[in-house]
Amino acid sequence: ETKSSSTKEAIDALHRYRDASRKADGFVRIDLFEQIGRPGHFVVLETWRDQAAFDARDTAVQKQLLTAFQSIRVSDYDQRPYKTLTTARGSAGDGQSIYVISHVDVGPNLQTEPPGPLLTRLAETSRKEPGNLRFDVVQHTMRANHYTVIEGWRNQQAFDAHVAAAHTRQYRDTLQPMTGGPLDERVYKGIE
Repeated sequence: ETKSSSTKEAIDALHRYRDASRKADGFVRIDLFEQIGRPGHFVVLETWRDQAAFDARDTAVQKQLLTAFQSIRVSDYDQRPYKTLTTARGSAGDGQSIYVISHVDVGPNLQTEPPGPLLTRLAETSRKEPGNLRFDVVQHTMRANHYTVIEGWRNQQAFDAHVAAAHTRQYRDTLQPMTGGPLDERVYKGIE
């Protein structure tokens, strides 16, 4: 998170980071998102071929990003390693596309069923919906009860239809008792 007055400077630094990372062996992609209604609040999703490629990244590239953020940051850089639960090749969005990133933290003692299959079913069904651009689920590597869901929708109307769909309501009804709290769901726009 950076100062809202420094959004352009932050985006420029993120572009430089993405462009420099593209040169690394094992780089797959970096997606950049800015939260809608909160200028300067970013999510950077990095995908690498494997753990070895991620570990072999040029540390100078990340250091340049952190240095660029030092004077404009509101909070420190938060890096969370994940492993893939389910991903699929997505479609490109446009200026109307929205991305929803949700953190699903399931209480270990509240689980009535393992959350992985529940999230995988949600992803597979949601990918078939009109207006879906992507629907991925990743699991925290060190905290097996923490997941992140990355959704892409053609526009707000497609997302609203997804939220109202029977399978989404069933997922939320099943998930809610496992979490013990509200779903942390935030809406973003993609940064090219």
